Amino acid sequence: MIAVTINFNSIAKITDDQFYQLCRENPDVKFERNAQGEIIVMSPTGGETGNYNSEINADFVIWNRQSKLGVCFDSSTCFQLPSGANRSPDVSWIQKSRWEALTPEQKQKFPPIAPDFVLELMSPTDSLKDTQDKMQEYMNNQVKLGWLINRKTRRVEIYRQRQEIEVLECPTELSGEDVLPGFVLNLKTLWQ
Repeated sequence: MIAVTINFNSIAKITDDQFYQLCRENPDVKFERNAQGEIIVMSPTGGETGNYNSEINADFVIWNRQSKLGVCFDSSTCFQLPSGANRSPDVSWIQKSRWEALTPEQKQKFPPIAPDFVLELMSPTDSLKDTQDKMQEYMNNQVKLGWLINRKTRRVEIYRQRQEIEVLECPTELSGEDVLPGFVLNLKTLWQ
């Protein structure tokens, strides 16, 4: 996925409502916004990455339907993080009680909440540094667990609160640990 960052800050500061309206009026364009207020225009993923994202998300949805512990989201969901950034992880999950604490209006727009879990699956054109920075931004906004999966290098970076990043070489599975109790993501098909 190719991303272009545009800085309008010297011209005008875009409010949360204006950013939401910008996204609503341009439904064919995927926007994100970093904590500095810069708008990031994201290109669509290719077929292969989209398929892997869909397969991974399905595993989360099936687990969540059985566990009934929270709410799953796909990459079309944009969250308003505490820092002011607006981000759309490829897969995200929020604990049920935290989601239910939001008002109906907050749930309808860009939810003003950091997910408990995020996953980013790198596209062949993604910048590793930019994606790592995005993962760190999630951690800075109190995301508890994050996985950065890089199919090209067969590496997974695991991000946890107040811990060093753990790097795994070609793991066959990932555990949801205490954030996603009982969840295990099988990665064998990703490395084929």
